[in-house]
Amino acid sequence: MTLQAGDSIRRLKRLLVLGGALLVAAQVGAQDKQRDPFEGFNRTMYSVNEVLDQYAARPVAQAYDAAVPLPVKASVGNVFGNVGEVWVGANSALQGKGGDAGITLARLLINSTVGILGLFDVASEMGLERYNEDFGQTLAVWGVSDGPYLFLPVIGPRTSRDFAGWAVDTYADPVRSIRSNNERLSATVVRFVDIRAGLLPADRLVEEAALDKYSYVRDAYLQRRRNLIYDGRPPRMDD
Repeated sequence: MTLQAGDSIRRLKRLLVLGGALLVAAQVGAQDKQRDPFEGFNRTMYSVNEVLDQYAARPVAQAYDAAVPLPVKASVGNVFGNVGEVWVGANSALQGKGGDAGITLARLLINSTVGILGLFDVASEMGLERYNEDFGQTLAVWGVSDGPYLFLPVIGPRTSRDFAGWAVDTYADPVRSIRSNNERLSATVVRFVDIRAGLLPADRLVEEAALDKYSYVRDAYLQRRRNLIYDGRPPRMDD
């Protein structure tokens, strides 16, 4: 009788654990459906992007990373970061962060002069923080909701709000003001390759950590954007 009672308790525990796991899985699935209603389409586009990245973007980025000395790569990133400070400062102002906008303006002036047109990030060495602001974050501060999650090849992951913000960011990009088509295209390509090279260390992390790379990338993107919108202090999800 004692053995039968013990077996019954163990079976009951297993059923409770299984039921709890199924309930959690159902809740997660419902949440994914709500924030990623176009998951089938997005997964297809993610697969297309994986092929493009494997045979085009990643090899070029790896060659760039191997061939270009670290100080040169740092200077390339600094130059494009300095060019972007104008729009970062504008978005800080639009979000009501006057102090951040002032610091960004100071960074621009210092790095454009003492830093030799942004080749050297002198402002950071002076303790002036570099901020990361874009129009998608500005829309979020203005109360625009995320909207559905989307993934497009080359462009990558975005919410519909961030796609709208990205379109405005692209229009306001100072690189677009370069008159020569060849120089503008060259600058765009160099920036893309430099950004992709900077993401190479993350490739191994995704490969090793993710059973489902698509879900991993989606969740990491949404978490990072939420963190940026709230300047590193996001409220609890149930607030």
